[in-house]
Amino acid sequence: MPWSPRWSAHARCSGWPVSDPNAAMGAVYQELLLDHYRRPRNRGDLPDADITVEQRNPLCGDTLRLQLELDGDRLSAVAFTGQGCAISQAAASMMTQLIRGKTLTEASALRERFRAMILGDAEAAADKSLGDMRALAGVARLPVRVKCALLAFSALEQAMDSVRRAGPDPTAGNGKGETGNGN
Repeated sequence: MPWSPRWSAHARCSGWPVSDPNAAMGAVYQELLLDHYRRPRNRGDLPDADITVEQRNPLCGDTLRLQLELDGDRLSAVAFTGQGCAISQAAASMMTQLIRGKTLTEASALRERFRAMILGDAEAAADKSLGDMRALAGVARLPVRVKCALLAFSALEQAMDSVRRAGPDPTAGNGKGETGNGN
């Protein structure tokens, strides 16, 4: 029997090929987002965090606390806690996986690339260096959700600002890094 587009909903459920590859990719990305939301990676506390920052999205109430442990300028451990929509929490989970082990310079470059993607840059959306975070590219079409997707990287930016202000050793002088709320 020949393929009919009306079967595409059934095909998605059954594992049959789907006539629209973009729809199939969208379904994969949606599953990836839901997986990170339901089973977040790096969620929890870092008792020995060098930097702790808090961010809140006043538009929808999403909250995020990001904690970083540094080994020189390398992010040796990253964790988050928070509450909010699937986009904000999945983005935090994905970001922590992406930046762990990176230098601050590398993490900053990824932050800039992600921001470009979320603001609609198609070239950034195709950038493989963003890894799973490319699943959030569709947020560019949802302006009210952009802040949700950027919340974790806004916290990272605040943390990196804390490191820059503290100088070469961000833990010098005040025990551990600072905590702040960056609205």
